[in-house]
Amino acid sequence: MARDTTDQTPLGTLDDMAAYMDAGSKPKEQFRIGTEHEKFAFFRADNSPVPYFGEASISALLKGMQGKLGWEPIMDGENIIGLGEQHGMGAISIEPGGQFELSGAPVETLHQTCKESNQHLAVLREIAEPLGIRFLGLGGSPKWTLAETPRMPKSRYDIMTRYMPKVGTKGLDMMYRTCTIQVNLDFSSEADMRQKMRVSMKLQSLATALFASSPFTEGKPNGLLSWRGDIWRDTDNQRAGVLPFTFSKDFSFGDYVNWAIDAPMYFVVRDGRYHDCTHVTFRQFMNGALKGEITDWEPQLGDWTNHLSTLFPDVRLKRFLEMRGADGGPWRRICALPAFWVGLLYDDASLAAADAATADWTVEDVIAMRDSVPVQGLKASVAGRPLLDVAREMVGISRQGLKARARLNGDGQDESIFLNTLDEVLAKGTTLADDLLGLYHGRWNGSVEPVFEEYQY
Repeated sequence: MARDTTDQTPLGTLDDMAAYMDAGSKPKEQFRIGTEHEKFAFFRADNSPVPYFGEASISALLKGMQGKLGWEPIMDGENIIGLGEQHGMGAISIEPGGQFELSGAPVETLHQTCKESNQHLAVLREIAEPLGIRFLGLGGSPKWTLAETPRMPKSRYDIMTRYMPKVGTKGLDMMYRTCTIQVNLDFSSEADMRQKMRVSMKLQSLATALFASSPFTEGKPNGLLSWRGDIWRDTDNQRAGVLPFTFSKDFSFGDYVNWAIDAPMYFVVRDGRYHDCTHVTFRQFMNGALKGEITDWEPQLGDWTNHLSTLFPDVRLKRFLEMRGADGGPWRRICALPAFWVGLLYDDASLAAADAATADWTVEDVIAMRDSVPVQGLKASVAGRPLLDVAREMVGISRQGLKARARLNGDGQDESIFLNTLDEVLAKGTTLADDLLGLYHGRWNGSVEPVFEEYQY
């Protein structure tokens, strides 16, 4: 996330908080696609990580991008920590370990989001090349230890770094050593949100399997196909994972609000300063828990917006839905991930088909799949079915949804072309992580160093 919100509007009742989220509902013709992707910055000379400070650094990349794009700098104290397009049409941010992220503009078609990503990478390479910096698209840092990984000077990350070891064993790895591709999608009503949340929550671990690309840690195989997926199994379970109540036929915005306010907070922002609030839940905050600790202790709308951004369920609900299951990956996957979800969720017939195909999956089935996918990938199963069979069915449904959308590029091709990457995965029945392990044990001669050359942006 590039920028935390400051909105001093007094926070209302729980119903008002639910209504704030419901206000994201929009007519189907106004649905948009917002794609985010992260990548690891490294020095091509020795494959070492890029620090924040210095002539060749993360801050230098941000300043160079600011000069090229003309976007507004986002500051934390005296440090530039991101860039925002002046009209809200995109942002650049940095993750805790220096992972460089584009949060794309809300666009109408996958052709546009793919073009946007390619343009971003082209401009970034132009800035990075003279600095000796390149970028790696994988789900997990394949080489660097946690101690070797740089830390970005961002206040919310300082608070999270202190807090994570108190609530899980893998939170720091999540922050500093993982990358993802995500897509943000709209809903038209509470009922539409409910169906999309139910389907995508059930299928999020399928995306983890399809996009698994994190089989290495500290230079060696880690015994997993998606290390990133495994990390999320014990990061901060009060605010992460599968939310069973979203499977209910009556699931509502209010249900999500009631879950969210019982999660511990990370911070509030007052006068540009971050205050550590990890000792209270948002509900306690609403009941006056910070009175006497900070000035302006009464909850504001900006506090609620920021709190929603610090919750990490497999599918995150704000004024839109965020698909959070996939590892980062090579550039073609930046287009494939939103294609998979747009095809499933933005066509009524495809959404209904995916809902029907997963209707008998229980919460226990979904959690068991989530637990097995990091190790087994597409060899896992769900509700008694091989996951590879489910993957083929769901990609097929997605393809039909994309064809039905009939959004064509200049060559007359519809958006289903962006599923070609997944077709290759399904044809082989193996993940990118499987392929990487094959290279490690074969042509790479037991070294992860070649991954920086062969999978760089």
